[in-house]
Amino acid sequence: MKFTTLSSASALVLAGIVAAGSAQARDQIRIVGSSTVFPYTQAVAEEFASKTGSPAPVVESTGTGGGFKIFCQGVGESFPDITGASRAIKASEVKLCASNGVTSITEAMIGYDGLSIAVSRTNKSEWNLTEEQIFKALAAELPDGKGGFMANPYKKWSEIDSSLPDTAILVFGPPPTSGTRDAFVELAMHDGCNALPGMKDLKKSDKKKWKEVCSRMRQDGPFVEAGENDNLIVQRLEADSNSIGIFGYSFLYENSDKLKGVLINGVKPDFKTIADFSYPIARPIFFYIKNAHRDVIPGMKEFIAEYVSDAALKSDGYLAERGLTPLGDDKRMEVQKSVLSSKQLGS
Repeated sequence: MKFTTLSSASALVLAGIVAAGSAQARDQIRIVGSSTVFPYTQAVAEEFASKTGSPAPVVESTGTGGGFKIFCQGVGESFPDITGASRAIKASEVKLCASNGVTSITEAMIGYDGLSIAVSRTNKSEWNLTEEQIFKALAAELPDGKGGFMANPYKKWSEIDSSLPDTAILVFGPPPTSGTRDAFVELAMHDGCNALPGMKDLKKSDKKKWKEVCSRMRQDGPFVEAGENDNLIVQRLEADSNSIGIFGYSFLYENSDKLKGVLINGVKPDFKTIADFSYPIARPIFFYIKNAHRDVIPGMKEFIAEYVSDAALKSDGYLAERGLTPLGDDKRMEVQKSVLSSKQLGS
């Protein structure tokens, strides 16, 4: 049944290309999605082009949510072949894909990433934040101590805890379309929120209100949405040594001469702490394949094989050199098997 679905979808893609005329047929793989996954996909694209002589895939950093919206619009050369994601696909996104005929998708977990919080190396403070302190700095509302909530009053880190620097709270982070934002809210904000008195009880009694309070980032200045280009955050941290940035570990790793990681609950982000999840805000990262395009878009099968190759994904592979925390051997081989066999999501 899966073969029939895949073949039918591939036929539709092929029909679209034939109808458009061979001169107009797309000869480059098109990839959208996560800014966190972007540098890894770009590295594979460069390796693929170098090895095969084929045109390098076009890779766009649209954010995870934005990537799924574009990816799920349909089947055919007008639509992307692959999307990167810094979180797993949501049920609502699977439904959106299906409604537009994108019914055969393969999920590839490529490794792990830490949601790094970083400052400039010129910042002299020894940063070590708890998730509760992060929430107090960045939440739109905080408990008022009387059973209600108030607008976040904190302007300086020292107002949250006297041991923290006496500097203004200024944090550059991802927008709502980013999977990094989704993961940061889930892994850091929610845990920090639950550390406050009464919030675990609120979750039991009124989960909708709990989610609203624990998920909303402040919009009064201390938190700045910096778009999908994480390199811009790096530039802003260089320009203002008192500012803090939130992005994937690869950007901290690649800019370690300029930036230093903030400890979270006393744990430093690195390959080991991300892989064993002792770093509190670590997560898996993915890319998703539109299977109907595999046999139609030139070079796509070869590109996918390169992406999940040992040369890319092993601990001594070229993606680890870019900051990817690699999968264990057993998990990597499981991913390779499912990806190369076009295993359908949910099967």
